[in-house]
Amino acid sequence: MSSLSSQPYKGTRDYYPEDKRIQNYIFDVWGKTAESFGYEEYGSPMLEPLAVYAAKSGQEIANEQTYSFTDRGDREVAIRPEMTPSISRMVAARRQEMAYPARLYSIANFMRYERPQRGREREFWQLNVDIFGVDSVQADAEVISYGDQMLKAFGATSDMYAIRINNRKVIDVVMSDYLGLNVIQSQLMIKLFDRKNKISSEDFRDQAIDIFGEEHAPVGLQKISTLLTVKSFDMLPEQLLENEDVQELKQVFALVEKSGVTNAQFDITLMRGFDYYTGTVFEFFDTHPDNNRSLFGGGRYDGLVGLFGAEPLSAVGFAPGLTTTELFLTSHDLIPELKSSTDVYLVVLGENTLDGANVFARQLRAEGVKAELDITLRKIDKQIRTAIKKNIPFMIFVGKEELESKLYALKDTSSSEEQKLSFERIVSTVKDRRRSAKDDLDDLIDSI
Repeated sequence: MSSLSSQPYKGTRDYYPEDKRIQNYIFDVWGKTAESFGYEEYGSPMLEPLAVYAAKSGQEIANEQTYSFTDRGDREVAIRPEMTPSISRMVAARRQEMAYPARLYSIANFMRYERPQRGREREFWQLNVDIFGVDSVQADAEVISYGDQMLKAFGATSDMYAIRINNRKVIDVVMSDYLGLNVIQSQLMIKLFDRKNKISSEDFRDQAIDIFGEEHAPVGLQKISTLLTVKSFDMLPEQLLENEDVQELKQVFALVEKSGVTNAQFDITLMRGFDYYTGTVFEFFDTHPDNNRSLFGGGRYDGLVGLFGAEPLSAVGFAPGLTTTELFLTSHDLIPELKSSTDVYLVVLGENTLDGANVFARQLRAEGVKAELDITLRKIDKQIRTAIKKNIPFMIFVGKEELESKLYALKDTSSSEEQKLSFERIVSTVKDRRRSAKDDLDDLIDSI
């Protein structure tokens, strides 16, 4: 009989302690930044009716990318591939009771059956941020500003990323009035533009010709070429300049600029593939040459709550992914040195002191110190190597002399500095270090 593979399921990853430290760090910054804006955390089931995704995420998501099955009650269900339909369902269920604006966030995992590649996995974690009940573009600007400040909370600077903004209503005008496409052609062209950076220019041209048809393709391709050169509102074709939806988008830029965002760009080709967007759409892009890619995106989706039988409600949201955030932080060398969640490692000096060391460990834990006790009775050098390998901040050496004198050698694992301290001083030293690390993160978030 062949042995089982030790590898995780394709498109998923294992999180060993050192990986979980990075994950928890990112989650911590996400959560603290969200709460600094007044967003409150929620949770939802991992399974939803398949119809929820078929209705609004698009057929590609529902038919090709969901992990769906028929449960024992003959219900068609799917492991959630995204959160927006779930939170819209939740808001619809309490449409009358909730206080608005409703600012909500969650950190959850999802599954989507697609080809795994760098920064894209079948199981992935996301921060989901949504504001419900604000019809004006103030909400659009707030969410974009929130995304900007979230990245700055990680230590990023504005030159490390660009924010590209468009409007789905402007897109519709471009498709129908400027390119002269019907509804079906417009949908196909939007999907094509959304894949523009993922396919070759030749493939893009050939697919555009198929959408226009041979007769209209020459003029259509020339107009697309004009769109691709647009970098500001002033460069828009004349027939689009005075459009009211373009004016609305200008308002978003003005508000975003007032909030301190300096790297927002107008991108007429930004589409965002999900069908449910109804207004502003945006994406954050990494500018690092080794990771030049989309980080995350979002936009306004005013119609989704109404699908669940409730009165329609305006909403704006976005969803950064864990892996793309980690790649961004790694590319820009922004991941701090992260120690073990354990505070101290107790190195036992001699077999006869293990019982006393055990008592000492329990006393530390009673004071809120996270203490790991070496119970192996190995040589001291092997115990020390374990503490270093686990990246535990402190070691405490516990022997007969230490137990009798009640003075213990506390060693900083990083600096190798060592001092003899009482139990009370050890507790205060460990807690001071932990508090300092927490304060550093809070100060960074407060300073944005």
